[in-house]
Amino acid sequence: MPEFADVKVTTDLLIVGGGMSACGAAVEAAYWAKKNNIKVTLIDKAAMDRSGAVAMGLSAINQYVGLKDGDNTMEDYINYVKQDLMGIARDDLVASIARHVDSSVHLFEKWGLPIWKDENGGYVHEGRWQLMINGESYKVIVAEAAKNALKEIDAEIYERVFIVEPLLSPDGKIAGCVGFSTRENKFYTFQCKALMVCMGGAVHVFRPRSTGEGLGRAWYPPWNSGSSTYFTLKAGAEQTCQEIRFIPVRFKDAYGPVGAWFLLFKSRATNALGGEYMVERKAELDNWAPYGTVKPIPANLRNYLGMLDVNEGKGPIYMRTEEAIQNIAAKYKDDEKAFKKKMKELEAEAWEDFLDMTISQAILWAASDIQPEEKSSEIAAAEPYFIGSHSGGSGAWVSGPEDIAPAEYFWGYTNMSTVTGMFCVGDASGASSHKFSSGSLTEGRIAGKEAVRYCVDNPAQPAIDDAKVAELKATILKPLDVFEANKGLTTDPNINPNYIRPKMFMFRLQKLMDEYAAGVTAQFATNEKQLERALELLALLREDSVNLAAADLHELMRCWENVQRMWQAEVHVRTMLFRKETRWPGYYFRSDYPKLNQDEWKCFVNAKWDPASGEWEMSKKPVIELT
Repeated sequence: MPEFADVKVTTDLLIVGGGMSACGAAVEAAYWAKKNNIKVTLIDKAAMDRSGAVAMGLSAINQYVGLKDGDNTMEDYINYVKQDLMGIARDDLVASIARHVDSSVHLFEKWGLPIWKDENGGYVHEGRWQLMINGESYKVIVAEAAKNALKEIDAEIYERVFIVEPLLSPDGKIAGCVGFSTRENKFYTFQCKALMVCMGGAVHVFRPRSTGEGLGRAWYPPWNSGSSTYFTLKAGAEQTCQEIRFIPVRFKDAYGPVGAWFLLFKSRATNALGGEYMVERKAELDNWAPYGTVKPIPANLRNYLGMLDVNEGKGPIYMRTEEAIQNIAAKYKDDEKAFKKKMKELEAEAWEDFLDMTISQAILWAASDIQPEEKSSEIAAAEPYFIGSHSGGSGAWVSGPEDIAPAEYFWGYTNMSTVTGMFCVGDASGASSHKFSSGSLTEGRIAGKEAVRYCVDNPAQPAIDDAKVAELKATILKPLDVFEANKGLTTDPNINPNYIRPKMFMFRLQKLMDEYAAGVTAQFATNEKQLERALELLALLREDSVNLAAADLHELMRCWENVQRMWQAEVHVRTMLFRKETRWPGYYFRSDYPKLNQDEWKCFVNAKWDPASGEWEMSKKPVIELT
């Protein structure tokens, strides 16, 4: 293995990640850092312009409350989020974001993001909380603002640096992290007073629906590998809601968005026989009261009703695109010219919805001879994802804001995890869903200010152990040595008794999670024995992870991404196993505990891994409601 140069960087505040929450953190932290002479450094494994989920493009801003115009109240938004998560959400964290998110959206517009306006100059809503945008350059615009803010304080930005492990001080505070360049033979050690985890959620933990020629296609960006959960777990931070995976229903095979069709175009989804499952199965919602009997119906329950149709042999499920477009244009039916004009306008909007954020769906439509104004298109439930920002809730257990958080939820600084000095935002923070994408940036802004305040209050630089850094360096770079030492022992470097390469490792993880932890082929159902078997197989996989092999820096990154996925998988399985009820049918179904149990399980299920002992601790935390 070639020599790796050691690069050490010392800073006050370290922002790890380059997505929306990291950009929000950069903008706000830069403002307060300038006032307090605090040094800020940002690290991204990619390049900020195209980093994070929003980098794929977006056709709507998913969180805008409209407080200034009196459209909604904070309480309205809190109740919406709690309802959608079947009662399991942190009111204080949701409120913290909701009261500031509108200002972030106004910043987007100031920075140059095109937001749709109606004839009166008001925002065009896709739904109650969503605004329509031309979002193909959404992330580029936001990243430019973040980089400009950092440039004003001469902050350093390290791109193409992959962070693997946290560093802790002797007294258990965050002290920094280590990682490597994905372009040069450099090993990085970052030392800091405060660290912000903005690394995103996880995809490809489960076997995806798209295989073979579609391998790698997913709804959530494939570069999100569970870095946030891995990093915070390894630091010893308490996790919450790690059983809440998100399963979006999307256009089949290319994962095109359905939100605009349901909310803007007012489309229906029907089974292959023409039945509308949301109508025909309405009585099933009574079994999930009080959540199934209040509007809007939670996303998981909408999924579940469609899944029941599929399981009864009534699939496939179709989005009635042709019907929706015809219905909107129908008011022009007496004027043939106006009707044709409106039809063309609606057809263009239908394609633009994909071209803004899921180009592959437009390609698939074209390849399949589908014209949405003439023909329905299949939709299907995707495989599970782990996100704290959309309709999931997984992430670290963080402190709420002092002015509204109950005492049980507050320990000094907003969005600080249970590890002192380590702040978590976006997909890294749990129990505060529906903050994608404006909410994630807002949460980054909130925590960015708090992290600077922490640095001011705690000016001493935590110590790091050089021997520990050397040990981690050897561990992190080991896959390169393993490959080099053994690659000549077989004629095919992919097949070798002495190592496993990252793609095969990922396939093995996906297979066991899919079959035992309620994936697609298991019809999203599992039970205690299956979850226990999943833990057995994960233990074997962890044993083999020490023999991962990498031929180059890119593959070295892939090795550690899949280790991150493995840890995300384990905390998920352990949390599902601990919660003995079915609370989110449509996301997963515990067949041995098939009902909602409000008396025992209307609570947060938290998990913690102890870095000293290697033991797991599971616990319950109360749901304390503010409204």
